[in-house]
Amino acid sequence: MNMKKNIPQNPFADRLASFSAKLRRRHISVALIQDETNQKGLVGFGCDNGILCVVGSVPTLAGAAGSVPTFQKPVFFTDFRYVPAAKREAPWLKVCDISRFNPRDFIPSKGPFKVAFEGSVPTSRYLELQKAFGKRAKFVDVEKDVLMLRAVKTPSEIAKLASAEALNDRIWGQALKEFRPGMTEKDMQRIIRAWMNALGDGEAFDTIVCVGANAAECHHVPDDTVWRKGEPLLVDMGVKLDGYCSDMTRCVRSTEAGIQGTKYNEIYDLVLMANRAAIEAVRPGITGRKLDSVARRIISKAGFGKYFGHSLGHGVGLDIHEHPVASKRSETVLEPGMLVTIEPGIYIEGELGVRIEDLVLVTKDGCEVLSSSAK
Repeated sequence: MNMKKNIPQNPFADRLASFSAKLRRRHISVALIQDETNQKGLVGFGCDNGILCVVGSVPTLAGAAGSVPTFQKPVFFTDFRYVPAAKREAPWLKVCDISRFNPRDFIPSKGPFKVAFEGSVPTSRYLELQKAFGKRAKFVDVEKDVLMLRAVKTPSEIAKLASAEALNDRIWGQALKEFRPGMTEKDMQRIIRAWMNALGDGEAFDTIVCVGANAAECHHVPDDTVWRKGEPLLVDMGVKLDGYCSDMTRCVRSTEAGIQGTKYNEIYDLVLMANRAAIEAVRPGITGRKLDSVARRIISKAGFGKYFGHSLGHGVGLDIHEHPVASKRSETVLEPGMLVTIEPGIYIEGELGVRIEDLVLVTKDGCEVLSSSAK
């Protein structure tokens, strides 16, 4: 009787295979992935003290003692605190104590060779690796390669992101029922946080609540400003669920009488127009720069271009800010399976701020809007 345990497959196996193929094409001997989120995006587990080693193009390895190399497949090195969790959460992965990490296991027996690393690692760690691999090693930054692979989500990731965004919508609806004039920005932030902790895994980022003119600060930190009846309100929020983030911005429109209220609502309608036009433009093949220009052109034509100072959007996944980016400079071409926020805004210092943000999934023939809260 075959009692061999059935080991589940890495849900990111295709992504990992694509990464390995990139390494081989660039004649890179080994990649050392040290960012926790990048590790999760390649093998399903990551931690703050780990090295994921992915072997690339290595014709002949010396091995620790000149013998047959020990590691020909991806291996995750970490300390005793994380070994049990790594084995449990990623049973498809070879896990070793970090004390066994020896650069000689990945060094070709002769000649120069390439070692891939993420350019965002601390300088101290980079210098340690540089010393350990020796003078024959040339270090190559592959962080963008990993980020671009992570940008195209797996079906499982898409389902988790859709669930997170749906929960975000639900929490926004519940919080709105509890908001009352007289509450401070901090009061309303606490309400949202409480629901995120109760129903999800907490905040994907610090919830932003802005009353009136405070919304002119894109990343305003909620304070003791009191929300008065009729005053506009901006809330940027995202709950985390099952490891994945959500993101959405909604505004409560002004009901104030007079010029101030009229100006606010006119600008709100303009931002909403830009939001809808950009969503309509999302499709495979469009670049991030072109998508950004769709919304920016509408706002600029109305005379408010200088008040739209940030990019149109960003990817969302394990991190709240991921690839792709929709900005003036982005040449990234959108593909099916990518997610991007659409968040045009107008911010007039001392007066008002309006931002409307939706999370959309690029499909084979357009896009699907994952945010469903009323705008």
